[in-house]
Amino acid sequence: MDFHTIVGYVSGLYFIKPDLEPSSLLPTASLVHTVDAFLSRLIAAQSGRNKNAWTAAGFILGIWALGALLLLPGKKK
Repeated sequence: MDFHTIVGYVSGLYFIKPDLEPSSLLPTASLVHTVDAFLSRLIAAQSGRNKNAWTAAGFILGIWALGALLLLPGKKK
């Protein structure tokens, strides 16, 4: 298993498009993780969770952090 395969699975992009070119994988994964971090921050703020921690988790883990955040129940304020 090479580096591009690992990045593809961690970012979730290989589940969407398994034949993604290795040269376009890193820029696409960076863009997707940036959007995931932004969405994680918005959802964390609305649900009363730590915005900075969930932004970092969204940037590092991508769709996996966003999915976890969507499955968690909202905190009571």
